[in-house]
Amino acid sequence: MAFSRLSTPITLADIRQVVGGTVHGDEHTRIYELASLAEATPESLSFVASEKALKAVPEPRAAALLVHRHLPNLSLPQLVVHHPLLAFARVAQHFFIPPSPPRGISKDLVQGTDVTIGPDVSIWPFVTLGDRVTIGARVTLYPGVFVGSDCTIGDDSVLYPNVVVREGCTIGSRVIIHSGTVIGADGFGYVQHEGRHHKIPQLGGVVIEDDVELGANVTVDRATLGVTRVKQGTKVDNLVQIAHNVTVGEHCIIVAQVGIAGSTTIGHHVMIGGQAGLSDHIQIGDYVMIAAKAGVNRSVESNQVVGGIPALPRERALKVQGVFHHLPELHQLVRNLEQRVAALEAHTKEPPAKRASRALKTRR
Repeated sequence: MAFSRLSTPITLADIRQVVGGTVHGDEHTRIYELASLAEATPESLSFVASEKALKAVPEPRAAALLVHRHLPNLSLPQLVVHHPLLAFARVAQHFFIPPSPPRGISKDLVQGTDVTIGPDVSIWPFVTLGDRVTIGARVTLYPGVFVGSDCTIGDDSVLYPNVVVREGCTIGSRVIIHSGTVIGADGFGYVQHEGRHHKIPQLGGVVIEDDVELGANVTVDRATLGVTRVKQGTKVDNLVQIAHNVTVGEHCIIVAQVGIAGSTTIGHHVMIGGQAGLSDHIQIGDYVMIAAKAGVNRSVESNQVVGGIPALPRERALKVQGVFHHLPELHQLVRNLEQRVAALEAHTKEPPAKRASRALKTRR
């Protein structure tokens, strides 16, 4: 079922009650669906995120628009708000995501001893809870979820099918964890002795703080000692590896296929692009931006933008990348210079008499 169309329409006046702003045009305009600017129909609410977006679709067909300033050249009804995309998200959440009534606890639940389950939960069939597990209010656990012993899951959290939370981990409130994610697998810790790798027991845990979202197939390894921690409000895309004893600060964005090696500490409001790799035991400051596919092998101070392999400040990384594209020409230039230098050296090594004779012949 698609949630982007309503059976009963809403109006711009209804939307203003949720997101605020100023209506220009008919506040009773009826809206049935949400759509992008390019795909909007006369029944759609859309938004203008930037002047560039409007240039791409100069005559949108939407029923109404969310805009950051009034656009008098468009005859469509408009709701002027400070942040159109944020307002669009709030409209989607408020009107287009239907609340799910609590399902209760399935008879197919498998649970250990001393389990505490809060009110209004939705625990689907084939969920497994270990001993001394605490489940908060309004938690949803979809089929195949495993929660190990001595774990806590806070209020209003959602764990989608086949999420694994190993023993001794703590999940905060309003956390969303998508399918296939594993919280609390052993960290990759070994010590080599006489040609063999001996496992270091991973005795710590994992703490996922409030309002974190983890995408599909994310791994957050348990600490060797202490905890691996993902702090409040951080959002993690699919297929990300967070190793043992890593700390990720508040309100970070970590894009798909990022790998963060053990004992690295990341500050708050850090953005890490897809497929970037971070070495172990380094410090990433606050408000750092790491470009996609960067290889970060040393600590980065706050408010820096870095990229490349190894990661460098953005301006220098762009210069390096620019030179890289000219390497064939530079290689040929160096070869030509080497030949010219060799010829000059050969010329200077000739006996003076022979050099004078050759010069005389040249003049004749």
